Formats: sequence, structure tokens, C-alpha cells
Amino acid sequence: MTKKLYGYAGRILRVDLTRKTAAKVETPYELARDFIGARGFGAKILWDEVKPGVDPLSPENKMVLSFSPLTGTPAQSFHRLFAMFKSPLTGGYFRSNGGGFFAAEVKFAGYDAIIVEGRADKPTYVWVCDDDVEFRDAAHVWGATVDGAVDMLRDETDRNARMLAIGPAGERLVRIACLVTEDYRTPGRGGGGAVWGSKNLKAIVVRGTKRPELFNPDLFKELVREQVDVYRKSPLFEAFHSLGTNSVVYQFYTLGHHPTYNFKNVELENVDVWRPEVLEKYVVKHYGCFTCAIACGKRWKLTKGPYAGLLWDFPEYETHWSFGSTCGVTNLEAITYANMLCDRYGLDTISTGAVVAFAMELYEKGLITEKETDGLRLRWGDGDVMVELVRKIALREGIGDVLAEGTVRAADAIGRGAEKFAMHSKRLELPAYDPRAAKAHGLSYATSNIGGSHMIGWNKYEILSMPEKVDPLTVEGKGLLAKMVQDQTAAYESAGWCAFGELVQTAGYGSVEKTMEWIGRALYAATGIEEFKDPKYIWLVGERVYNVERAFNVREGFTREDDLLPERIQKTPFPRAPAQGQVFELDRLLNDYYTARGWDVETGVPTRGKLDDLGLGFVADELEKLGKALG
Repeated sequence: MTKKLYGYAGRILRVDLTRKTAAKVETPYELARDFIGARGFGAKILWDEVKPGVDPLSPENKMVLSFSPLTGTPAQSFHRLFAMFKSPLTGGYFRSNGGGFFAAEVKFAGYDAIIVEGRADKPTYVWVCDDDVEFRDAAHVWGATVDGAVDMLRDETDRNARMLAIGPAGERLVRIACLVTEDYRTPGRGGGGAVWGSKNLKAIVVRGTKRPELFNPDLFKELVREQVDVYRKSPLFEAFHSLGTNSVVYQFYTLGHHPTYNFKNVELENVDVWRPEVLEKYVVKHYGCFTCAIACGKRWKLTKGPYAGLLWDFPEYETHWSFGSTCGVTNLEAITYANMLCDRYGLDTISTGAVVAFAMELYEKGLITEKETDGLRLRWGDGDVMVELVRKIALREGIGDVLAEGTVRAADAIGRGAEKFAMHSKRLELPAYDPRAAKAHGLSYATSNIGGSHMIGWNKYEILSMPEKVDPLTVEGKGLLAKMVQDQTAAYESAGWCAFGELVQTAGYGSVEKTMEWIGRALYAATGIEEFKDPKYIWLVGERVYNVERAFNVREGFTREDDLLPERIQKTPFPRAPAQGQVFELDRLLNDYYTARGWDVETGVPTRGKLDDLGLGFVADELEKLGKALG
């Protein structure tokens, strides 16, 4: 007899766009126990169902949208949407996530995950209302911006429905196109929007009326009260609540992060406009995701210049960097307008800004001229040109058609040594931290299973000196530190937790161990799964998930040679304090990291012993069957 799954919805929805069928299958107890949910579910399902060599833009690629057993409950900040797929940008495993209300609504409709497969013969959207699933014609909203599609599809379904959609960029198979919720909380990275575009899928619209049944409601209620209390007493709570991630822009710039001019990282002119007291003047409204007291979302209003009158979501830390510092732009109005265009067209702000900065440096070096740029003078700091490039990328117009492929493919197309200026890892554009200024954090970029992502292993020890201070510039022990944070992040994300919520709660406790203990107790109170009571088991699940993701890439042919950072990061000394003179010692750090992981140091492939220890013997068996040598 199947064990009852408390906390979970108990079903997975399989959407086959080719056949226009929707199958509801029972969520396996073993999947819940071994992988918890959210990122864990996505990694396991993708490993099982996406075979090696599949073209990411073919009907054979799949996307898993998955959620946590804590999603849709009163627990704070556990309502993230996780999207896992084979990336058209990197060619490997990808996980992207975003907040808002969509995840909770899917849970209320009665599903722990949605598996999207096949390809519709014409533009389609899927309307999910509890048990009813319909495939509807989307021809009338194909070509529409996200906001336009949201408004029309709500009129056709339910004005209170939640939605995940793509914009014109995804329809045009822009490799840096993203998925966007109705409240613009985007699972942004890796080209998920292009995956949907290749499937002729415009949107999934959801309305649900159910609620998850908890194993021990009284204990769960007590734990949520404790969490809210810890949140409000945390030293990080007020900063996140008052200004969101923009509260740290100026501080991180002074620490050597927020890289400037495509990671040349020389001093940025007019950087005082990044100070919190300047940024807070734009805020007119605070808002948050489903049941989150932090409410880090901000609405900005522009009152001057050519973009005056715009009322839109504030450009978060990474977006502030991608359209600001790395392009040499300090025009806050242009940065906000570029953010708005990305939300409406469906573009990843990090990769888009990084591609613009790449193009600006090529122009500076004379590798491209106005002949190739449609007459645009791509000068550092020109916010108006930056905004125009964003539009061109989204619509694949002129130079935008080349840049829409991402920096690596664009560099290949341009030639002339352009590849030296593509700041990426595994073809994913690097985000707003310089590896030379935080070595474990940078090591996580290089070894990340999705490429240059700051969120796979955001290293609070180095960047915030919490819960204990670590010298960010030393290389000693950084392999183990990077591994630890990556596993911890994978564990939290398998539970569906927001990284900001984890930071606030850990700062409130002053201890990672207390946070991990709390999350185990919360998972147990929700689900009744005995293993979750042990914090060590939660850590184990994180490491298990990370190794499955790595194995997916190994199956695709990734090795140590793909764990790279750009030549500039490895060879050019950091030019300003506090990391002045630093380079990134890649080989030494990789050796340390692979040793800490228990992987083969020569190849970066997990060993049979490590996979067996993690309960992943089936993964090792398949890799060996495919001729992938395990240590």
C-alpha cells in the first residue's frame, strides 16, 4: 500500500503538447523521500526522462516545473517556482527559479510538479483549473508582450488566475529568453523562454482551490511562529524589507563586486548614485511573494528624463549591475527602462546586460564598427543605446540577431578574437560578482552545473562574513567551502526556499546548523517523513541533488575542461581595492574542490564510490553503460 504523502499535493501533471493530453500521475513516495521536492524533483525527473544528445529546442527536450512540500503553506519564503530543462544556451542541465504566486497556485490546483513535453502544432496555452486541464489556441496572443498576454488570458480564464508566460523573445528562440510570471518574478536564466517558444507554448494559466494537508499542523504552526520571530529580529531583515537587494549595491561595489566595464573592473564614474539614500527615493510601493514577511519587492517611479512616468518593478541587484556598472551606465532611469523591456519581452536581465557590455567592449576595441551595429555607437555609459540594444536583442533585429545567441555564440560569429571578451562559464554569462574578489564564490561559478550563476553557491561566508568571517582572497580551504555552500543551497532549494529568506533566517539564528535543524523539523511537521527530522539527512539530499545534476552534464560530455573562467579573470590582476592585484588560481582551486567532492581530480567526474554512498548507484550504472569512466 502506498504511503500517504502529507504536505505534498500527491500528483504530478504531465502535459504532452504534441498529443494535447494531460496525465495526472501519483507523486512517488520514494521521490519525495529521496529528493524532497522543487529542485530535487526536477533534477531526478530530468535525469530519468531527457536522454543524452537531445537538441534543447526539439520536442524531445522537457521542462520540469516543480515545487516544495512547504509551498502553499504559511511557512515563509518557500513558494518558489523551479524550472529544470536542458538549456539551449549552455547545452547542459539547467535549473532556474523565481518567486511570486504561481508556485502556490499550482499546489492549490493539486500538483507537486508539471512536466512539459512535446511540441504543439500551433501557438497554444494551457489552462489548469484544479482537475480540469485544457489546451487552448494562443494565436491571438502570440507576438504579444507578457503584460498584454497576461491581461487577455485572464479575461478568457479567471481574473484571479496566476500565470507563467513567454514574450516575443522566447517566441523568436532568443537563447537568453526567460519565463515570466504575471507579477514579473522571473525564472530568468538559461533560455527557458526559448524552450517554450520551440514548443509553441505561450503560457500556463492556473487557478486552484485546494490546500495541502499537513502531518502535524500544531507543530508546524509553532515552527512558523518561530520563523517569523527570527526573521523580524534578524539584522538583515530591515535592509531587505526597505530596499530589497538594492540595499547592498554600493556596499558590494566597494568590496570589489558589482564589476564594471565587462569585468575590467576599473573605477566607475558617478558611483555615488548607487548609495541607498539615492535609490530609496524611487520607491513608491513595497510588495512580497506569497506569505513572505520580508516583502523585498519594490515598485519604482521615474519622474525625470525621457523615461519619466514609468511605474515598474525596481531593477534588483543583478539587473542594476547588468544594465548599470558592467555597461558603465549610471543613468538609473535607463536601467529601470531596460528592466521593464526585459520583463515585457521576456529576457534574462543578467545575460542581456552582459551581452550588451560584451558588444560595447568589442566596439571600444574596434572589433565591430557602426557598419555591424546598425549605426549605433556602442559607447560605455550610453544608457539610451543600451536600451535600444535590449529591444533589438528581444526582436532579433540587426546586430540583435547575433547577440540574441549569447556571448559565446556571438563571439564565434563575429570572430577577430571576440571570444576573449565573452565573460562566461559553460556559456552562461557571469553575474555581478568578480571571482578574483571572492575565491570560493568564483569557484562555484566555474564548477556550477548550470554555468556562471551566483545563486548555485552564493557564499555568505566570503561576501557577508556570516555566520562567520572567511578571508575572501585566500585559496586555502576554498574547495571544501564551495562544496559545502553548493550542497547547502541544493538542500534548501529542494525544499523550495528563497535564498533571501535563508540569509535572513541564518543571520537571525547566527548559525547554519540551527537553520538546517529548523528546516528539517518544518519538513517533518509538514510531511511526516521520518528521515527529514535529521539535519544531516537534509545535507545529504543537497549533495545527492548536486551529484545528479553533475552526472547529467557528464552524460552530455562535460568534463573538467568545461569548469572554466575567462582568461581575464585568471590572468589580469584585479585593479582596485580591496582585491587589488588578485587573479583567480583556477587549477589549484579545482584540484581542492574535486578532492573535497570525492570526484576524480583529472576529469571532474564523480566516482563510483561517491555515487554509491549517496544512494545513486543507478546513476553510476548508466554512466558506465554509456562508457563514461568513473574513478
